[in-house]
Amino acid sequence: MIQPFTSDPLRWVSEDGQPIRELPARFTPELLRELHRQMVRAREFDKKLVTLLRQGRTTFYAQASGMEATQVGLAHSLRVGHDWVWPYYRDHTLGLAMGISMLDIVSQCLGTNSDLCRGRQMPHHFGVLDKRFVSISSSIASQVPPAAGTAMAQKYLGTDEITVCTFGDGATSEGDWHAGLNMAGAAGAPCLFVCENNQWAISTHLREQTASETIHIKAKAYGMSGYYVDGNDIVAVMEVLGHVAERVRAGEGPALVECLTYRIGSHSNADADAEKHYRTREEVAEWEARDPITRVERLLEHLGAPLDPQELWDLVAATHREVDEAVLAAEASGQPGWDIMFEDVYADKPIHLRVQEDFLRAEQAAGGRA
Repeated sequence: MIQPFTSDPLRWVSEDGQPIRELPARFTPELLRELHRQMVRAREFDKKLVTLLRQGRTTFYAQASGMEATQVGLAHSLRVGHDWVWPYYRDHTLGLAMGISMLDIVSQCLGTNSDLCRGRQMPHHFGVLDKRFVSISSSIASQVPPAAGTAMAQKYLGTDEITVCTFGDGATSEGDWHAGLNMAGAAGAPCLFVCENNQWAISTHLREQTASETIHIKAKAYGMSGYYVDGNDIVAVMEVLGHVAERVRAGEGPALVECLTYRIGSHSNADADAEKHYRTREEVAEWEARDPITRVERLLEHLGAPLDPQELWDLVAATHREVDEAVLAAEASGQPGWDIMFEDVYADKPIHLRVQEDFLRAEQAAGGRA
């Protein structure tokens, strides 16, 4: 039985890989290996994108290393392409696990012609329509009210879709977060709110943001259930989020799930030396020892299906090749031209924009400078 409002995070697998509850039958060695593959792929993608950043080929990136179990587990708990996802800016692992291609994400980071957003959005803020993955925003908690509105529309239309809205712990200190949860709670909207609590809002620790013991307990104020889960235990994440998602889908109203995890890397390239400024190396090392990828590897050992070191090496190498190929393909597509400023704004282009576009084309043809 999955209980709401527990004092400790719900967990199925201990940090040493031992099941502490009966392992659900679906978690076969085959499924665990696939989940492990997706987590390792995301971790290596993270490393490669940091390299691109340091090479000056993109200008912004927010790492998610250490949070893979939360995001991969969430991807396996929703109906991809059916449910709507309002993500936050650290959710590329979620996107990859949902089937968004590396080319789409890399193209958006580089702002090339192959970017679905055509270079109009800041790097690492992708959106993919066919996955119903809404474009990411950097404004903290700005996705929460429209996510509540999306869920209210789903209820009004009588669909069996749900809305999933993710955010970090820092978002819960914003007014938009409280407004969004209040709206969803009052309307009984089918919205699953997921707090990826990595414990640091840039340089502000959770204990300096709120006097509340946990984040999920705040759900009581909005008339919804709150759940607390070990976000580094992918079995627990999938069991809890899968259970709660179907309760929300069944019309039982919104819910808030807090996944306790940790951001191993920096907040973004703006604070590359986090350990020197606001947290200790000892704290980071403590959470590195709770690595969600290592936990799955230890669980597989316990089940008698250990990973072969060569298998892991091949996976890492294949991911690096995949990222490199995506970068080359994105760069080969070229940079968007000036004329895209007139596209994708109006269904029917108004006369003043047509006049401006014609003027600029004439200047270009005459060899002038636009």
